[in-house]
Amino acid sequence: MSEVQVQALRGVDLDLYSGEMLVLLGPSGSGKSTLLNILGGLDRASTGTVHYRDLELTHATDKVLTQYRRKHVGFVFQFYNLIPSLTARENVMAVTEIADNPYSPDEALALVGLEDRLNHFPSQLSGGQQQRVAIARAIAKRPAVLLCDEPTGALDSETGIRVLEAIDSANRTLGTATAIITHNADIARMADRVIHMSNGQVHSVEVNSNRRSPSELRW
Repeated sequence: MSEVQVQALRGVDLDLYSGEMLVLLGPSGSGKSTLLNILGGLDRASTGTVHYRDLELTHATDKVLTQYRRKHVGFVFQFYNLIPSLTARENVMAVTEIADNPYSPDEALALVGLEDRLNHFPSQLSGGQQQRVAIARAIAKRPAVLLCDEPTGALDSETGIRVLEAIDSANRTLGTATAIITHNADIARMADRVIHMSNGQVHSVEVNSNRRSPSELRW
């Protein structure tokens, strides 16, 4: 920023595992979103290395990063990013048409409990339903990595729990490495591991031996 250098991340050393539910917990400005974007191949780390299995992402070309995101990563954002002129089924189909071994749109929407909303447009759906369509779109290609950036940030508690249930179900069904960004400490109780972040660094790591189901959460 002009003459001021801001280090969004500093000295982060982190592994993600298949089937794991990971929560990145910390206040705004702690580096969570930057870390998630680097894991998803949206941003590049200025130093250090990032590996997905045998693929080195740090110096990968744009084409390689595009293929990585297309084939291996599902994204869920706070603001649903649905195409308003497409139905729920068509929004999911936008992903399944370019995936190698996807669920059908109907199957993906059934996984998040929206089999009765296939032909509804986003304007005809509640906020929670729109977020579940976004989750169905993310998991339709059976991603190995599922990255969720504040998926309940725009939702009330009851609706947020239904959204977290959809993410939890996808994690258990697909065996994805799932990472959720949040500043809500209650959500951390559904994780296998909690990464506490502050000032661009991993402050502490908490292993949760008693992972809770989303239905047990309240905030």
